[in-house]
Amino acid sequence: MLHKLMLTMGCLGAVWSTPLQAVEAPEPYGPLPTRQQVDWLRMEWYAFVHFGLNTYTNREWGYGDESPTLFNPSDFEAEEIVKTFKSAGMSGMIYTAKHHDGFCTWPTKSTKHNIRLSPWKKGKGDVVKEFALACKKHDFAFGTYLSPWDRNCAEYGRKGYLDVYYRQIKELLTKYGPIFEIWFDGAMGGDGYYGGARENRNIGKADTYYNYEKVVKNIRKLQPDCIIWGAAGRGDVTWGGSEKGFVKYPLRNAQGNKWLSLEGDTPINHRGWFWHPGQGGHVKSPEHLMEVYLGSVGRGANLILNLAPNRSGQLDPADVASLSAFGKMRDRLLAKDYALNASATASEVRGNSSKFAASNLTDGDIESYWCPNDGTTTPTAEITLPQPVTFDVVRLREQIRLGQRVEAFKVEALVDGEWVTVVAPGNPGEVETGFNVRGGKGHTIGNQVLRWLSEPVTTDRVRLTITRAGACPCISELSLLLMPSATEAEPVVTGEKGDVVLSSKGWTYSGFAAEKVALAFDGNPATMWQIDRTPSHFVVDMKKEQSLNGFAYLPRQDGKTQGMTTRYRVELSSDGKNWRNVAEGEFGNLRANPVEQIISFPAAKARYFRFFSTAALDGTGSSVAEMKIFAPAE
Repeated sequence: MLHKLMLTMGCLGAVWSTPLQAVEAPEPYGPLPTRQQVDWLRMEWYAFVHFGLNTYTNREWGYGDESPTLFNPSDFEAEEIVKTFKSAGMSGMIYTAKHHDGFCTWPTKSTKHNIRLSPWKKGKGDVVKEFALACKKHDFAFGTYLSPWDRNCAEYGRKGYLDVYYRQIKELLTKYGPIFEIWFDGAMGGDGYYGGARENRNIGKADTYYNYEKVVKNIRKLQPDCIIWGAAGRGDVTWGGSEKGFVKYPLRNAQGNKWLSLEGDTPINHRGWFWHPGQGGHVKSPEHLMEVYLGSVGRGANLILNLAPNRSGQLDPADVASLSAFGKMRDRLLAKDYALNASATASEVRGNSSKFAASNLTDGDIESYWCPNDGTTTPTAEITLPQPVTFDVVRLREQIRLGQRVEAFKVEALVDGEWVTVVAPGNPGEVETGFNVRGGKGHTIGNQVLRWLSEPVTTDRVRLTITRAGACPCISELSLLLMPSATEAEPVVTGEKGDVVLSSKGWTYSGFAAEKVALAFDGNPATMWQIDRTPSHFVVDMKKEQSLNGFAYLPRQDGKTQGMTTRYRVELSSDGKNWRNVAEGEFGNLRANPVEQIISFPAAKARYFRFFSTAALDGTGSSVAEMKIFAPAE
């Protein structure tokens, strides 16, 4: 009997000493991000730097015939620019090593149209190298932009250009250290210099002409950790859909069976991507930049914010001031998470394992996560704070290494003993665009989502409910934040170098669709001068002769592109009979960035102003939403 008892106890002891079977993580769901994509998404926001020949020609898109001798910054200090970005809280920068004009700001062997012909540093300068070294010194990620379109190269549009293009990619990825991201713009040809041919060249499908399958494979070999932007959808990241910085929400990171992240891009200055004279009054305010941040990073994407050095090589002081103020505003927003280390419970925990407990929502660890059992797609978690707090921003994150699962959620707060919905669940088919970033609904989560409430809420209990998901949700973070106020107001938009915007009172108009010309000077962007023909023109009679030195053109703002003027000519006259040409050129990038274009010319006396629309987007037609005429300040 004793023997049997000892044998039984021995067997029980064996059972007790066997460790409980570990609870497994859920199976991955849908397309998964690569390690590089996850690391990239954690960067959140970084700088774009446009600096080249366009800086000296007051253009956004160079034609390709500009002389490299124009590039000659007197006070360029890459390190100071990098330090400015880092102090604002940015995580890296991407430099436009070559834009559409084909000018290479490094001493490339692929083309003569490069910085060796510049007088800067007697032809021995290398902007790419200086930025790369400054980034390395300050532990700041460095990336580069290389335009596929080359309006200078005689071989563009033919097979011979591919050798030039591939050599440029290889040089940038082998001579300057680690590149965290390389940008391939979507521009696919058009009018250009092309070695003197001065003609229009189109390449058909970019994927076919550039052979992006080959390009991507080569980049993976040269720099496996480099994120590839664009490349006809073969890369890791794609365009957010506008050059205003926001992306559409809900955001689903899927293209077939592939994870494809989004990036919101915008310049900090309303004038454009490159520096332009007189742009100091056009900088976006810190409040506006916060809306941009919430409309991109707050919807699950990344943000690349452009700051452009001026002709001396320094950042515009107004741009820097706004960037610095926004950086401080963002830091204050993220500095205090009122939910950090709060107690948490859930309706269900996977396998009742602490590994997947609700407390993972508030532990400050982005990798840990709360998860229910397989098959449960509408769980609830509740956090309790030590004392009531006031917040107006809710941040949520999924553990995206296991895929993007959540399709809709809601957040409630216990106020005066009743649960009040502060973030309503999103419904299928709803889309959020633009900067309506306050009071939005809860759709996808993905890498992260920040919902700015309509008004602050004070409570000590908050409840999260997943209302729709494709698989059991894996939520890594629930944060409660409070939006700070900005310290600077919106700058006042002025003319070139403080020039005067002339009043249109008493003016009369003639030319094509003369009865509609006044709509271009009525101060209302929703109305426009429009006619179904190109070329076309109108004449402004200002009733008296005065000195003029520039004008501003605002393309139509109704979301349509037909009739947006891409090429223009302006003529002046004192008598309405004898005319002199004072400005002629191209409005570039209007399809993606339909912002006001400001053109200056040498001051000249005139009573009559004649504007020609000589070429336009999308077939025949001409239009002007708003136009301003400038006079020199006294």
